[in-house]
Amino acid sequence: MQAIRVLVVDDSVGFRWRLKEFLAPEPDIQIVGEAADGREAIEKAIELEPDVVLMDVRMAGMNGLDATRRLAAVRPGVRVIVLSRSDLQEYRDAAQACGANGYVAKRALADELLPAIRRATRTNGIHHEPDHPIG
Repeated sequence: MQAIRVLVVDDSVGFRWRLKEFLAPEPDIQIVGEAADGREAIEKAIELEPDVVLMDVRMAGMNGLDATRRLAAVRPGVRVIVLSRSDLQEYRDAAQACGANGYVAKRALADELLPAIRRATRTNGIHHEPDHPIG
């Protein structure tokens, strides 16, 4: 099976490090890079061609929702999972409106992130199972 190529985007170096450490043991996931803001995320997504971008919502400069919207134009096949401290439905709706393929509250990462990554890639030609909406 082809590994799922993941780009980690968050303005916190510590959070990016923790997220990479969490994902590292997974044999079907490969971290291909990281970015600290939305603009860098777009540049890295073009350069590194990840399958999935884990995108923080609130970042200085270009926020995660704006970056998600722009990624859809420059890398239409990339899947974006929005990460946020908030679990409000309005945030989920905003992420979906921007083209995100998933939404995970940071406090639920341990339980929800791996399934969200795998679910998002099912419609990207890596896995062949039905897609599920943000939830």
